[in-house]
Amino acid sequence: MTGNKRPCVILVADSNMAAAFRGYLTRDQWHRSLGCAAFDFNPDVGRDLLVDEAGNDPGVYSRAHELLRPYLNTHERALVALDCEWEGSPGKQAIINDITARLVKSGWETKAVKVIAIEPELENWLWQDNPLVAQALRYRSEPRLRTLLAQQGLWPEGEPKPPRPKETAEWVLRQTRQPRSSAIYEELAGRVSIKGCTDAAFMELHATLQGWFPAEGAA
Repeated sequence: MTGNKRPCVILVADSNMAAAFRGYLTRDQWHRSLGCAAFDFNPDVGRDLLVDEAGNDPGVYSRAHELLRPYLNTHERALVALDCEWEGSPGKQAIINDITARLVKSGWETKAVKVIAIEPELENWLWQDNPLVAQALRYRSEPRLRTLLAQQGLWPEGEPKPPRPKETAEWVLRQTRQPRSSAIYEELAGRVSIKGCTDAAFMELHATLQGWFPAEGAA
């Protein structure tokens, strides 16, 4: 690491996404779960974690380079995470290419930036056929949650995730009369199996952290 720079700054599109990253990166032995070396990460917003609450996904898309410019002097690497699905979205590949190009133009090295575009949205990371998901969503009824969602047509049999992950989560929360809150996202991310998440964008995050912070003995 050069000088006294922090290892990595993470910019996300909203408080729920920030909560998910906190859940993943503060769980016990989180680096072992992710297969990377431990690195210093401060989950407080404004330190190593930034949230563009005002702009959400479109805001991050259009001005990630501006939001991260002050961190060029304080952090070695920058990771940007946002959903692909929002009004006016140019699509996953364009999101990645455009944000990356702007970051590099603003002064970041290409190898020091990574854009994670989640298709269609963050909730895809959190859905697993796992009792912990039902617990976090406060579902305690019969039939079991996976069966109920199949019956409702929200999670067809044989599919690894609900096709509409955000809408499915909101539907369950309405049934359990729970408000949609960042605390639920942090609990889910902190408890569900990282190995059980097969989402392509999450696998990219996984690989990026392993590349930036290789575990001891890794090639």
